[in-house]
Amino acid sequence: MSTTRDLIDALKAELKTAGVTYADLAAHLGMAESSIKRMFSQADMPLTRIDEVLRVLRMDFAELARRIADTPPLRRELTDEQERAVVADRKLLLVAICCMSQWTFEQMHGTYRFAEPELVGHLLRLDKLGVIELRPLNRYRLLVDKTFRWRPDGPLMRYFREHVMADYYSGGFDGDGEMMMLVHGQIGQSLANAFNERLARLAQDFARQHLADQKLPAAHKRPYTLVLGMRSWLFAAFRDLKRETDPPAEDPLHSLSSEAAKANLAGPRGAGR
Repeated sequence: MSTTRDLIDALKAELKTAGVTYADLAAHLGMAESSIKRMFSQADMPLTRIDEVLRVLRMDFAELARRIADTPPLRRELTDEQERAVVADRKLLLVAICCMSQWTFEQMHGTYRFAEPELVGHLLRLDKLGVIELRPLNRYRLLVDKTFRWRPDGPLMRYFREHVMADYYSGGFDGDGEMMMLVHGQIGQSLANAFNERLARLAQDFARQHLADQKLPAAHKRPYTLVLGMRSWLFAAFRDLKRETDPPAEDPLHSLSSEAAKANLAGPRGAGR
């Protein structure tokens, strides 16, 4: 059964697909934009208000409920076959990345040299691959989750390592808003997992800020790419210098205390007979 949160999330998705902003909705409903934002963020919306939003979208409640019921779970990653299909065509890859960033059709067409029929064709291919659901007027719904990531050793990441990484790291990382840090250390495995979770949250914060800043004028925005990585690794140039370590020699005193402890646990010889 759908919850109120499901209904609100579905309404947000429909508004985005229809190109209706919170400001547009506030004008239609005679409300302040801040009230609209609060209503959606808190998922606090009476049925009468939901009906008003649906009228703006020219939908009825039954249609919204059907879409929620028919909506498959969002993908957290693509299959190897899907990634290979996307990477095989650089223009399709560009459109896929734009869709992952939730660009509108107009933004893609205005930024890159695509003829409209060509761009529609790429969107149709992504729809067939299950990356997006293409809707009328070249709107689409993204079928990947907020936690989506490319497969760690999949076709896209291999493409990145072979064709993109050298170009990305060739810069000085000394421009406005740029930074690169290299930190090495030895930490417990459980802490390594905790750091990975924190890095994942940072990536989500970056993605959310990207969406929030889409409304800014083009002159006030610059394209940034955030790359996060963490692995157990030793630089190849140092590997032959590493001393081969044998298991630590056992401390004789530790051995004696261990044997004594075993004897105490066993109790007096012959006990229990």
